[in-house]
Amino acid sequence: MIHLYKLNGFNIVVDAASGAVHSVDDVAFDIIEKCDAAISEKSAGAKDLFGDTKALEKIASDAVLANGISHDDAVETLEDLAELCEAGQLWSEDPFEAAADEIKLKQSVLKAICLHVAHGCNMDCEYCFAGKGDYSGKSGIMSAEVGKRALDYLVENSGSRRHLEVDFFGGEPLINWDVCKEIVAYGRELEKKTDKIFNFTLTTNGVLIDEDVIEFTDREMGNVVLSMDGRRETHDRMRHSKSGEGTYDAIMDNFKALVESRTEEGAERRSSEYYMRGTYTAYNKDFCADVLAMADLGFRETSIEPVVADPSAPYALSEDDLPKLYEEYEKLALEMLKREKAGEGFNFYHYTVDLTGGPCIYKRVAGCGVATEYLAVTPTGDLYPCHQFVGDDDMIVGNIYEGITKPETVDIFAGANNIYTRDKCKDCWARLYCAGGCAANNYHSNGDINKVYEFGCKLHRKRIECALMMAVAREEW
Repeated sequence: MIHLYKLNGFNIVVDAASGAVHSVDDVAFDIIEKCDAAISEKSAGAKDLFGDTKALEKIASDAVLANGISHDDAVETLEDLAELCEAGQLWSEDPFEAAADEIKLKQSVLKAICLHVAHGCNMDCEYCFAGKGDYSGKSGIMSAEVGKRALDYLVENSGSRRHLEVDFFGGEPLINWDVCKEIVAYGRELEKKTDKIFNFTLTTNGVLIDEDVIEFTDREMGNVVLSMDGRRETHDRMRHSKSGEGTYDAIMDNFKALVESRTEEGAERRSSEYYMRGTYTAYNKDFCADVLAMADLGFRETSIEPVVADPSAPYALSEDDLPKLYEEYEKLALEMLKREKAGEGFNFYHYTVDLTGGPCIYKRVAGCGVATEYLAVTPTGDLYPCHQFVGDDDMIVGNIYEGITKPETVDIFAGANNIYTRDKCKDCWARLYCAGGCAANNYHSNGDINKVYEFGCKLHRKRIECALMMAVAREEW
């Protein structure tokens, strides 16, 4: 399977199985299109086409008429394509489908937990998937004892994995900051006893960031995720205080101070990683301006996600919005290239594509590891497949004291659940870039983790197109 598209003056051809990306001229693009159509029509493999002299002669003749080239030039291009096909860089066979179930079965050892240290929040964001932070009435604050037991549970179920991930999440985790620090201190003691290494991450709305938070996260947190929606008017429309006031002014100096400290040269810390994490809605379909606003404030690590909401919500996105959203993603990619060439570049999470490395094939086929490698822990110690399932009682899989008590629920996510079992992934050119998308979005939109959230898929395919175009552009600088 291949995917062809034009963007920013480039003709790009992506080979889905091998990951090869080709930038070609107009003639080659036309001939590849013709070959692909012939392959589809014949329902045969590409190698069969390149062994069919009569079919190739027709393609060459059609290319001569369409492009004003010589017959010899058309034949030479077809010979080049045949070589790429033979080398497994065009219309390549997918070597991973047959092994997908076996690959997925390896995803059985816990490596990460999301600690919901606070089911409560000091903000009142309209689109919050967590029911305004308290998970629709399931409020609570995690005790240090529960947090410590959660780390013990992670260690006990991590097998031979040495590097373990722990996310402090909410609600707003900073309203339970002292407990967060106590859990980290316990983790550092566990490292000495168990030869494990903990990487802690904090996700915060920023209101309570102070010097203590900055100093501690610099020293102990591998990453900090900062919630911000971009421009002041965008942010304040959806992310407001309990009294209904905008929060932009309440967080901006805090975010700047944390990021400045975190990226200061020469400082001793576990990591300088951070990123801004925003959400766009029907109110800011021109979200490119929001990403650029974050970059203009000096934030070099940016992200903005489409809201996932009930279609009846006034801020929900719809299929009718797709052309505008595609346009914004393209606009963002072009502006990022322009700034990068001028020495003012910044990163956008969804445009970070490594064409020579990137996630291993195990990760690409098996997906994010929800319920198998990753679990969410509530303030009472209940276990859920991930943070986006918390609050759905049908999705409780156990607790940190007894372990997995509902293996039948875990089995929904384990076993035969990969990019080849999801209803539209198998035939999607982008499957090895997105690893099947978000199981929670699939479940909440369709009631089935193997039925994809198609609106999200369409946006993700556009993001991948933009990211690959940017990689091609950099190669040609």
